[in-house]
Amino acid sequence: MGKLRDRNRVVVGKWLLLISVLFFVSCSQTRFVPEEKYLLNKVELEIDDPNINKEEAKSFLRQKENYKILGFIKFYLLMYNLSSKKKTDDWLKRIGEPPVLYDEVLTERSNDQLEQYMNNKGYYQARIANDVSFNEKTQKADLKFSIEPGERYRIKDIRYHFSTPELRDIFLKDSVNQRFKPGIPFDIYQLEKQQERIVKLYRDNGYYYFSKNQVRYVADTLQYTKQALLDLYVGETKDAQKDSAKILRPYFVNNFYYSILPGNSPVGSYQFGGTVFTDTVRWDNSQLFLTKHFKYPPGLFIRSTQMTSGELYNSSEVEQTFNAFNRLRQFRYVDIQFNETYAAQDSNLLDCRIRLAPLNKQSVSLDLEGTNTSGNFGVAGNIYYQHRNVFKGAEVLQLRLKGATERMKRTVNNNTEYFNTRELGAEANITIPKLLGPGKYIRSFERNLPKTIVNVGYNYQRRPEYTRTISNVKLGYDWKTSQNYSHIWNFLDMNLVHLYEFDEDFINSIKDLYIKSSFIDHFIFAMNYSLIFNNQRLNLKDNYTYARFNVESSGNTLWLLSTLTGQSKHTRVLEGDTLVYYQFLNTQYAQYLKADIEVRRSVTLDQYNRIVGRAFLGVGFPYGNSKVLPFEKQYFTGGANGIRAWQVRSLGPGTYRADPENYPNQSSDIKLEGNVEYRFKLLGKLEGALFVDAGNIWAINSNDNREGAVFKFNKFYRQIAVGTGTGLRLDMNYFILRVDMGLKLRDPSADRGQRWIIGNRGLTGDDLNFTFAIGYPF
Repeated sequence: MGKLRDRNRVVVGKWLLLISVLFFVSCSQTRFVPEEKYLLNKVELEIDDPNINKEEAKSFLRQKENYKILGFIKFYLLMYNLSSKKKTDDWLKRIGEPPVLYDEVLTERSNDQLEQYMNNKGYYQARIANDVSFNEKTQKADLKFSIEPGERYRIKDIRYHFSTPELRDIFLKDSVNQRFKPGIPFDIYQLEKQQERIVKLYRDNGYYYFSKNQVRYVADTLQYTKQALLDLYVGETKDAQKDSAKILRPYFVNNFYYSILPGNSPVGSYQFGGTVFTDTVRWDNSQLFLTKHFKYPPGLFIRSTQMTSGELYNSSEVEQTFNAFNRLRQFRYVDIQFNETYAAQDSNLLDCRIRLAPLNKQSVSLDLEGTNTSGNFGVAGNIYYQHRNVFKGAEVLQLRLKGATERMKRTVNNNTEYFNTRELGAEANITIPKLLGPGKYIRSFERNLPKTIVNVGYNYQRRPEYTRTISNVKLGYDWKTSQNYSHIWNFLDMNLVHLYEFDEDFINSIKDLYIKSSFIDHFIFAMNYSLIFNNQRLNLKDNYTYARFNVESSGNTLWLLSTLTGQSKHTRVLEGDTLVYYQFLNTQYAQYLKADIEVRRSVTLDQYNRIVGRAFLGVGFPYGNSKVLPFEKQYFTGGANGIRAWQVRSLGPGTYRADPENYPNQSSDIKLEGNVEYRFKLLGKLEGALFVDAGNIWAINSNDNREGAVFKFNKFYRQIAVGTGTGLRLDMNYFILRVDMGLKLRDPSADRGQRWIIGNRGLTGDDLNFTFAIGYPF
């Protein structure tokens, strides 16, 4: 007990030292603050109305303090203050942030902005006040804004005015989405959003020239107390009569012109938009301009174009067409433009011109990386080859060759042995931008940008205790039903795992039923489906949500065939448990049902700070021809993308504690995991992170002979592992290099009363875990 107190005193002393350093740093924040000026130390905003978004209101402040990381450290100001006073181009000044000074003019402007914001939200009697306190000794100023909203104005009634009967009919058909209800707050921001929706409604119904200028509100707030009468005018035009006629006229799509922009191709016989082409292809109302370097069939453009000649112009279909061409992964540039077919004759026909700039057709890349699996170091290399138009139909072929070796250790009969593993693999993946197989008969898929995906792979693994080969074939479809929703359906997912050249002493030393079952040949004949929601956009740092639901079943078709054909069963005794099963291709096949869901949420606090959370729940249930899930389908945690305070596959199941001398290999049927990570910018491309991870894995039934492994509703919440830690990320433009240090806080495998580590015992080297990886953990 005395040793524990000593250790805790050391930990407390280190924290006090860190706090003292941070206090000293904070005292030097005014190094570059001129005399008679004040560093803006803190800005607060108080609002006593829960209907007002405080963070949104803060965005209108023109006086803001220096950016913080960890919620209290003005790191970039610190960097600036460490720079030289003599040099104006000091590199610390470039990466840092100069002190933000209190400015009375900006404070008054903040008042005005807040007042305008409150007026726009319907609070016309809001009172804005500010109070500033100066500390002459520290040369700092604290600024506080307060808002008393008063009573909010509401819409009493809405009257609609349309320039033409046609505009009125379109609006009324979609009135559920376009109308405001009396009694709602009079909010200018909501009126502007409604204005945008109304414009989109008409542009989706042929009104190509329709814009926000044709939707106008007039509000009367004087006739009733704290209520507004709203008039909505749709279709008003103030331009010349000819332009007015265009704005109020629906347009139809006429001809399509596609041009594959050549690079340095030779001069040919056709020109389009100032670019020279060597060939042209015509069909229906369409023309395709090509060069000899890039050949594509007309069917590719027919499938990708979500518009139809002779139909009304529709802005949503234009956006869908743009997304469809981007989804092909063929073009670095997609441009869609329209012009009137007979402009001089004042027609209502539009020609669509689509310009496409292809990516390089072929590419080869090589990567070499060091590996670290639970402290075992090795080296791995991959060779990638990609062809973006292998069969002249925008098919994307990807080939991968992999080789790896790793130095590891194992324990057999209490003796530790070191050995090298070897792995060789080859994988081929081809993506075809149309439906093949049974999916081609489902016509409704054609509007959903479908792809057929074929994947074939082979992997060879050599270890002293066994040699394993894994062969896999996957056939499936990938399609989108909207910008945010995508689907993956693999109607055939086969894996054949073959093990041979066993080390009998090692196999006999394994008493774990689940691990021992992984050394048995097995065949997986599965079907799986994934639904994915993702509103994240490339190059945008806005808040986003990612969710993925997966469901998979295996062995049901083979079991039905085995039963109907009267196939004889086979038996095997494994660690005292008798297995009775059918075979396919002289191999036991797996039968199970598996489903999991993952949700991620990213929230941007400011340009330097972001919080990302993740939750995962997965369950796999073996039955019929299997008593345990196939090893490669089981869940595990720990490592770089799990609970980072534990080595990969070293945590769980439940309260089970594996022999620390053995190679980590824990996996099971149920997984529950949650992560929260706070990311903050440091220097240049270097980013820091603080995180908390929690979760565990469990077995689903009593077939698991590991003590404490089985999931029980009245116990599982007491078996949650908790870890925390910090990490660094280096942005290399094309990928992220990441290192994390995890610290165990709660170990479910410890004795009761000892599971929370801090306060019960001192920290050891086993409580820390370092992981290296490429990319963010989630």
